[in-house]
Amino acid sequence: MKRAFDVVTAGLLIVLLSPLLTALALLVRRRLGSPVLFRQIRPGLNGAPFQLVKFRTMTDARGPNGELFPDAERLPAFGRFLRSTSLDELPELWNVLKGDMSLVGPRPLLMQYLPLYSPRQARRHEVRPGVTGWAQVNGRNALSWDEKFELDVWYLDNRSFWLDMKILFLTLKKVITREGITGAGTATVENFKGN
Repeated sequence: MKRAFDVVTAGLLIVLLSPLLTALALLVRRRLGSPVLFRQIRPGLNGAPFQLVKFRTMTDARGPNGELFPDAERLPAFGRFLRSTSLDELPELWNVLKGDMSLVGPRPLLMQYLPLYSPRQARRHEVRPGVTGWAQVNGRNALSWDEKFELDVWYLDNRSFWLDMKILFLTLKKVITREGITGAGTATVENFKGN
């Protein structure tokens, strides 16, 4: 039932939002350059890698030595707007349609975090990662890593169709109020360094 709901809803949203997706792609191309989409390998169900797609929010600004500037210096106002409204996440609907992701589940993090998880934290990979999740509607990036992982595990132990509906509703509310977008004192979120 969850997979059927994901496919129908993601497919419908892609069709309905296609004018917005096209407009955003053109704006990203004009304001941030090419490529329009940010692609990164992330761990999915059972930790299997997949390619996540989002709208690009940062520039490729580099210092004299060729290294990328810190996130805060590469995140222009337009990129912050995309993140604060979660519009940068819309291309993930393709990941949902393909079966890499679900609409609701623990957010897919970075591949390099896999060996850093405790066995309890690693349980987050027992389900497909989500475009949104229980941690996102309960604090998002304003939470500590431990708090996020505990909320992910709580979701695994309590997941149901009705809980997913509640999370989707609360996500709309969070997007409108733009709460918890960044971690304290960072432009994005602090890296997970293990336990």
